[in-house]
Amino acid sequence: MTATAAPTARRAAPDRAAGPAVLAGTATLLRFALRRDRARLAAWVLGLGLLTLATADSVHTVYPTAADRAAIARGSAGPAVLAMTGPARYLADYTWGAMLGHRLLGLLVVLAGLLSVLTVTRHTRAEEESGRAELVRSAAVGRHAQLAAALATAAVADLALGLLLALGLPALGVPGLGTGGALLYGAATAVGGLLFGAVAAVTVQVSAHARTASGLALAVLGAAYALRAAGDAGSGGLSWASPIGWLQRCYPFVEDRWWPLLPALALAAVTAVAGFALSTRRDFGAGLRAARPGPATGSPALGTPLGLALRLHRGLIGGFAAALLLLGAMYGSLLGDADSMLKDVDQIKEALARLGGHTLADSFAALTMLVVAVVGGVYAVLATLRPQAEESAGRAVPVLAAGVSRSRWLGGHLAAALLGCTAVMLAAGTGFGLAGALSTGDGGVFLRLVGAALAFTPALWVTVGFAAAVYGWLPRALPLAWAVPAYAFVIGYLGPLLKLPAGLDGLSPFGRVPRLPAAGMDWTPLAVLTLVAAALIALALAGFRRRDVE
Repeated sequence: MTATAAPTARRAAPDRAAGPAVLAGTATLLRFALRRDRARLAAWVLGLGLLTLATADSVHTVYPTAADRAAIARGSAGPAVLAMTGPARYLADYTWGAMLGHRLLGLLVVLAGLLSVLTVTRHTRAEEESGRAELVRSAAVGRHAQLAAALATAAVADLALGLLLALGLPALGVPGLGTGGALLYGAATAVGGLLFGAVAAVTVQVSAHARTASGLALAVLGAAYALRAAGDAGSGGLSWASPIGWLQRCYPFVEDRWWPLLPALALAAVTAVAGFALSTRRDFGAGLRAARPGPATGSPALGTPLGLALRLHRGLIGGFAAALLLLGAMYGSLLGDADSMLKDVDQIKEALARLGGHTLADSFAALTMLVVAVVGGVYAVLATLRPQAEESAGRAVPVLAAGVSRSRWLGGHLAAALLGCTAVMLAAGTGFGLAGALSTGDGGVFLRLVGAALAFTPALWVTVGFAAAVYGWLPRALPLAWAVPAYAFVIGYLGPLLKLPAGLDGLSPFGRVPRLPAAGMDWTPLAVLTLVAAALIALALAGFRRRDVE
């Protein structure tokens, strides 16, 4: 026991052995990680790959003529649309391939980055937190083997996704989706995943907690996306400060540039090497950022399930509130120019007119508020699944053994998630309203936009209820918890592009929310959504009382 615990008691000295020694056991750990995550990684790769292939096949049917594609290109030329899609260079000759690269490449890079971040964090910092890594390292395993295996696992998934895209797109037989462009499209996606996996290799050295480490890496991913969006909405200069912007400027199916992959690969290599170097600068189980000592006595609120849950959730709430505040402010700053940006784009004007707004600015605000709300849905799922992390780490059992009922323990976490949903949407509305009021010169816009954001809160509560029901009854099927925001995103992002039936939007709780400020307020759907959320939470509590706790 003493020998096993020794690495946590002192700073590990830098390895002086030869390179292969510090990587001993990497192949075995890689095989184990791939076996352990075979279903998870297969679902990610097949899901992202088939989504792309289905979209590519559909645009060929939905936009059969050059005139159809030219019309959607004109509708995509505004700064707001370019911020959500990609650089305007794709629009010059809007072939089916250019449409795919413009609309989906940036999104795929973000999702591949998310896959890599979660994979690297799961097989490094999360293993240290659980204590399993200490058992593994007590065997003949090199110091860098675990991080190398984690990066290799993420790389296998990224390369599998890139290969699926490179082989699948030409197989569709769609003109313009040739082998060269498809290979570049898949390579850009894979390189994006590798790069942000390397970022996670650094952040897992900084923090002693897996959730914080993944949050830091995702913050870098979000900052890269924001820089790219701001650059493409403007002159394009800021996009070169973002690796996502580099990869989109490969222009697959348009110019087929390969050279932007080189700086991205170089940055990925340098970042990964930095991760390995930093791992020798910290104690095992600790992070480079030392934990602050807590107060001598705890707050009385920590003695209640809700107080403890709010303490555990406050970092997630604060991070998403800040992110949505900035996202709302970015969209709000465009309101003053909405009329001039969109006045000549008939397709967008028709889409916005269906929302019923008196002005293009109101309709534009209602449309973009849905995007903000779906990001809030991501928070709702993450917050709802926090009890699962407490349960897996073994921290739930001591609390439940102290006389706290299962319903009170889980109810405290769900109450914190519901309050957090309200807080993050309030922050989004505040940012949207302040920037919108400044850009339009109308102070009355502030309250209208805050109200429009808060109107989505019941939809987020339904998202919490659905994720909680999955956790309570099907803890081994937790990926299903993402169904609500994923469906809302696909319908909201790809629905207009693929001209999907409008009725599909109504199957999502986000589609039932009144589109303020373009439409009038209707309390009935909000009341119904609140009742549905309450019913789902009751169902979740009933399921959690009946199943075993890990």
